[in-house]
Amino acid sequence: MNKPGIASSVRSAMIAAVALLCASNRSHGESFGSLTPSAVPYEREFIWPEGKMPDIQPHQIAAKIEEKNSPDFDAGKYRRPYIEWYAPSPSNKIDLCVLFVSGGGFYTCCDAKRMQPAIDRFVRMGATVASLTYRTPRPKGAPVHLSGWQDAQRAVRFIRSQAAKRGFSPDRIGATGISAGAKLVSLLATSSLTPAYAPVDETDNLPCNLMFAVLQAPAYILTDGAEDENSRAGVGSDIKIVPELRFDAKTCPMCMVQGGLDSYSPNGSTQIYRQLRRMNIPAELHLFADRTHGFHGDLNKGEDGAAYDHWFDRVAEFVRQMNFDGRLGKEVEIMSRFPDDNARASYSKELVWPEGKMPSPQTNQCIPYIEWHIPAKLAARAIQIIYSGGGYVRNNPDSYEAAAVRRFLNEKGMAVVTLKHRAPRPLGGLPKHVTAWQDLQRTVRIVRSQAKSRGLDPDRIGVMGSSAGGHLTLMGALSSRQRSYLPVDKIDRLPCNVQWAVAIYPAYALTDGLENVNANGGNEDDSRTSPEFAFDLDSCPVLFIHGDADKWAAMNSVKCWEQLRRMGIQCDLHTLAKRGHCFQKNASPGTGSYTWMGRIWEFMNHKGFNR
Repeated sequence: MNKPGIASSVRSAMIAAVALLCASNRSHGESFGSLTPSAVPYEREFIWPEGKMPDIQPHQIAAKIEEKNSPDFDAGKYRRPYIEWYAPSPSNKIDLCVLFVSGGGFYTCCDAKRMQPAIDRFVRMGATVASLTYRTPRPKGAPVHLSGWQDAQRAVRFIRSQAAKRGFSPDRIGATGISAGAKLVSLLATSSLTPAYAPVDETDNLPCNLMFAVLQAPAYILTDGAEDENSRAGVGSDIKIVPELRFDAKTCPMCMVQGGLDSYSPNGSTQIYRQLRRMNIPAELHLFADRTHGFHGDLNKGEDGAAYDHWFDRVAEFVRQMNFDGRLGKEVEIMSRFPDDNARASYSKELVWPEGKMPSPQTNQCIPYIEWHIPAKLAARAIQIIYSGGGYVRNNPDSYEAAAVRRFLNEKGMAVVTLKHRAPRPLGGLPKHVTAWQDLQRTVRIVRSQAKSRGLDPDRIGVMGSSAGGHLTLMGALSSRQRSYLPVDKIDRLPCNVQWAVAIYPAYALTDGLENVNANGGNEDDSRTSPEFAFDLDSCPVLFIHGDADKWAAMNSVKCWEQLRRMGIQCDLHTLAKRGHCFQKNASPGTGSYTWMGRIWEFMNHKGFNR
């Protein structure tokens, strides 16, 4: 095979140098930090045999934009697509190869700099990396993606043919791409059984399917944006996934990461996710509030970062949860990580209602109360209200759903109020959630009434709950203008709206699961958001976190996220592959189910709620 670029005679020396570089910068924590200097390719190879590339068009080249813009660029030397190989440290090498595919609207390959940090981190994880430069600009008289799709299919086959030589198994190939590159990766992920070209040699006898795919800001996914930005923001009952995405029998697990303000609509990601749910294929979806097409933030931001800054950590956690890196460890019980209240300075407890004035009293229900947990080192004037789940049959402020995150936020310097609302479900025909909703609205008013005297901000209050508590959270976040009880004293003159909400695997949010698990997985169009959610004018930003395999389906979160986006309210959303209900109770280190509380802090960092 003819090889442009770096001479093969220096290959061994370059591998050793890259290996030493990667080994000296290995991460020992759960976050993948900086790698300086960047990993560099040690070899470049053409993917097509000379004279056998299909559908050659004279206006097309295969060059990165940096190459194209160089003063001595000669287009004649850049007609054939190529891949560049990156090697991990031999001591850290895992059985995995990841193909990178640039974006550029099918006009150019322009994402080399944007891809480099993720290449660095995959190399650092121990993966072999191959980066593809494919033919652009768009072909004439053919679908805009065709040349790139041909090159991408060939690249996977070529990589598979090199597996033994490069030291990975031929069935352990993943891929990631940005924008138009993500469209090509989505074709590889969903449509590998559809040939993009006729075979040219024995390499084309190999399959071109993937083990997994990571789509970064995928473009050209929906029918209102098949060749350009989405003309209707991906919103409309007539808008579908483009037909070339077949979702065939070789469709692989996928992870989508995208900004909520992307003009290449994030509904493309949610629609792909929905189809994968129908097929029971594990998937993750990570959507970042207020981010446009170039959502990528600063991977080295650390504790001050937002979710989009740490987007690659979500990818790495997906890889870990699926055990694609072969390093999935034993699960750890969450309360063993947060065993005490050492970060708490003071505690107090009070009843929610004045004696004799509780609305809708029930003989079968407990007496509701709240508890204040003030941190030893108060670092924010915000207040987080937390309560557990329990199907509106029970709830416990000291359970793993509430106590662990209460302690986490106290450690961060945030005041927490825990609520024990009334349970079990009310009698006499009242809806399951009504008395708990009354207790929550009253709790918000109590907290608001006491905030200033405690040195806290009455206009910086959030609510958080899991499962039925997630449903209650959405009631508090989306329906605060709807009265759940008549006023009982002057506290009830205060508003009960909140500034943010954290909904953890919310249940009962769609019409196919108003009382139990979702009958149809929440996947179909006739599964709509619950009619008790008003989505009123005081609706606030919400952070959604949901297990992908939850029977109280992740589509509860996804469809609420979509509705809030339609209203112009930007939210974060994270789903976790292979995880069911109560995903956080026991989780393996290095997975999203283990680090999930970090998403709360990232959400607050971005929105400024934790000040």
